Amino acid sequence: MSKMAGLGSEFGLDTMIKEMRSRVDHPSTIRELMRVLSVSKEHRSRFRRQISKLVDTGDLIRIRGNRYGLSERMGLIVGRLVVNPRGFGFVKPENGDSAEDVFVAVDHLNEAMHGDRVAVRVERRTGRPEGAVVRVLDRANAHLVGRYELDNTGMGFVVPFDARVTADVRIPDGANLAAASGQMVAVEILRWPTKGRGPVGKVTEVLGHLDDPGVDTKLIIRKYRIPEAHEVSAVVESRKFGQEIKPSDRRGRTDFRPWLTVTIDGENARDFDDAITIESLHNGHHRLGVHIADVSHYVKEGSALDSSAYRRGTSVYFPERALHMFPAELATGLCSLNPGVERLVQTCVMEVGRNGELVQYEFHDGVIQSDARMTYKEVDAILTAKDPVIKDQYTELVPMFEMMEEVARRLKARRVNRGSIDFDLKGTHLVLDEIGLVEDIVAAERNVAHRIVEEFMLVANETVARHLENGEWAALFRIHEPPDQDKVADFDAFAATLGQRLSVTPDRVKPCDFQRLLKRLKGKPAERSVAMLVLQTMQKARYADANIGHFGLAADYYTHFTSPIRRYPDLVVHRLLRRSREEIPSEEHGCGPTGGLAEVASHSSAMERRAEEAEREIIHWKKVRFMANKVGEEFSGYVTGVTSFGLFIELVEPFVEGLVHISTMADDYYRFHDTEWLLRGDATGKTYRLGDPVFVRVVRVDSARRQIDLGLVEILDAVRSAERQRKGMTGNGHRRRKKSTTGKSHSRRKRSRG
Repeated sequence: MSKMAGLGSEFGLDTMIKEMRSRVDHPSTIRELMRVLSVSKEHRSRFRRQISKLVDTGDLIRIRGNRYGLSERMGLIVGRLVVNPRGFGFVKPENGDSAEDVFVAVDHLNEAMHGDRVAVRVERRTGRPEGAVVRVLDRANAHLVGRYELDNTGMGFVVPFDARVTADVRIPDGANLAAASGQMVAVEILRWPTKGRGPVGKVTEVLGHLDDPGVDTKLIIRKYRIPEAHEVSAVVESRKFGQEIKPSDRRGRTDFRPWLTVTIDGENARDFDDAITIESLHNGHHRLGVHIADVSHYVKEGSALDSSAYRRGTSVYFPERALHMFPAELATGLCSLNPGVERLVQTCVMEVGRNGELVQYEFHDGVIQSDARMTYKEVDAILTAKDPVIKDQYTELVPMFEMMEEVARRLKARRVNRGSIDFDLKGTHLVLDEIGLVEDIVAAERNVAHRIVEEFMLVANETVARHLENGEWAALFRIHEPPDQDKVADFDAFAATLGQRLSVTPDRVKPCDFQRLLKRLKGKPAERSVAMLVLQTMQKARYADANIGHFGLAADYYTHFTSPIRRYPDLVVHRLLRRSREEIPSEEHGCGPTGGLAEVASHSSAMERRAEEAEREIIHWKKVRFMANKVGEEFSGYVTGVTSFGLFIELVEPFVEGLVHISTMADDYYRFHDTEWLLRGDATGKTYRLGDPVFVRVVRVDSARRQIDLGLVEILDAVRSAERQRKGMTGNGHRRRKKSTTGKSHSRRKRSRG
C-alpha cells in the first residue's frame, strides 16, 4: 500500500486496518498516519472519514493527544456492556477472540451505562477475565423511562424503570413537563454521567401513574423504543391502494376463488395472512394449498411503506393492543385475508403423499376469496369434541377439516421420524376485562387446530427454502445452529440425575437425541422442566443469507414465507420467490431499503429479539400486578428451576412463576448441587429438584423489582411452629399447650394471618 490513491474503490476498512497492523507501531495522530501510509493530498478527507468509521467500529481507539491506536494492540476488547442491578457489569466481546465475558466491577464502569457499546481493558486474565471501561463507543440510552420523584430539596429526578440502568437521572427546574411525583415519564438524556455526577435529562412525555390502565404497555413501548404511530408518508401510500383489489391486479394470476378456502386463527387474531385449501386426489395423495397474503404486490422496494416496515422489522403484539408492521389499511384491510372478499396471494400448492412426503409443488401469484374465518376453538370442537351444534353450523366444511387433520398427522409423523424436536409447551393466556385489566391467567392450550396450521406452515416454509436453495437463487433463510457443546454436556449431566442420557458425545448430538429423551419423559413430572432446559441449551434461531439448515426442526432447508404482514423477512422472501419464478437474476442488492441480504438478516433478527423481549416483559409485569393482592394465599405448583439462591416455581393456577428464595428455607441448611440440579438439606437430606410438585404461599409481591416471592408451605409452617414452641416455653421448662390445626392441600386457599 504505497499510496492511498485507490482508497475510494480499492481500499476498504479491512484493508486500512491490515496496513496499520503491519506498518504503524504506536498510537499516532492522523497526520502521522497519513505520512506513514502515504495518503495522497486529494484523499485526505476520505481518509479522515474512514478513520472516524474505524473509531465507531471500535477497531481504533482515540486517546489523549488526538492519537489513534489499534484496540487489539492496546489490550482492549470491544463489546456491549450488560449491567447487573447490583452495579457490576459484563462485556461480551464482539470479535469472538475471547470466549468469556469480561467482568467489570462497579468502580471500573466509569461513565458507561447499561447497554452501551464500550472498549474495556482486560486487567486480569487468570480465572475470570476482569477489566475496566476505558471508552464509551456508542450510547444505548439516549431515551429511557422511569418514575419521577422529588428529593428533600425539591429537585426532580427519575428512577429508571430498567433496574440495570443504575444511575438516577437529574431533572433541572422547568424540564419536568409538570410531572407529579410518582408518575411514570419518558426522559431524554441531555448530559451523560461523569465520575463526579450522574446523568442529566429532561422529561419528554408524562405517561401517568403505574396503576393507570394502559400505562404499563406505554412504558414497555417507550423502553424498547418501538415505533408506535406510522409515518405519514407510509399511511398516505397505503391509502392510495383503496379497499378492494382492482381488475388490473388479477391480470396474469391463477384464480383460486372456486377452491374451498378457509383461514384458521385465534379468536382475537388481528390480521389474517394465511389461508388453507385441501382436496383428495385419485392416487390417495392430497393437494394442499397454502395461500399467503401478497404484500409484496403493494409494498415495493424503496417505498415509504417498505422503509417503515424495515425499521420495525416485525409487528409487536401486546395483550390489549398490537403495533402492526404496516398501517391498518394494509395490515387489517387490503392484505388481510378476510372472508367473503377477494384478496391477492402468493400460493404454494403441494402434492402430499400417503406417508407425508412432498411429491411435487408449484408456486402461483393468485387471487382467493376465503369462504370462512374459523377459529382454533371451533375447528377443535369439530374434530375433537365432535360438537353437533358447531358441526351443523359448518356442515360443508367438516369433511375438509377431517382431511386436514389426516394430512397434518402424516406430515408431523414424517417430520418426527427425521428427528425434529416437538416442544409442546404451554404458553400464557391473559384473560382481560373490558378496560384491559387482567381477570385471570391460564395456560394456553394447543389443540388439534393449532397443530394442523403449524404443520401446513412448516411444510410450505421448507418447500420455499428448498426451491430457492436448489435453484441457486438468492434467499433469506431461517437458520438454527447446533447447540454449544459445553451446554450439551451440562444438560446431559443433569439428565443423568433423572436416569436419562442423550447417549452420544456433545460433538455428535443430533436433534433426534433430544427428541427421544423428551419422549421418554412424556407424562412425567419433570417433562416440562426438562423441555425448558432443552430450549435453554439450544441456540437462538435467526435469519441469514447463507443456509446451514435448522437444527431444531432437523430440516436441511427452512425460511419464513407465511407471515409477510407481520415479519419483514417474509416480505423479502416473497420478492425473491417471485424473481425465481420470473427468472429474474437475484442480485445482492435491492432486496430491502438498505440493500444486502446479510444486513437485512442481521437487522431482522435484532428486531425480532426486541419484540420478543418486549412482549415477554409486559406479560411478566401483568402477572406480577395480578398477584399483588394475593399475598398470604396458597397454591400448588411445580419446581421449574433450581439455583444456588432458590427455587423457581410455576403455579398450576393461576399460570404464573415465582421465586422461593433460599433464605425462606430456614428449617435446614440447603446446598445447591449443580451436577444434579437440586437443593439438599444438610441435616434432613430433604431434596428439591426439577419437576417436584410443591405447595407454596405468596410471601411478597415486589412491583418495583417485578418479582413474586413465594415460600414453601411445609417449611414456613414448620419454622413458625418451632418459633411458637420456643416462645411457649414457661420458666419451669414446661410448654404451654396450644391447639394445632391442619389443613388439606388444595390448589388455592387463603388463611387469616392476624
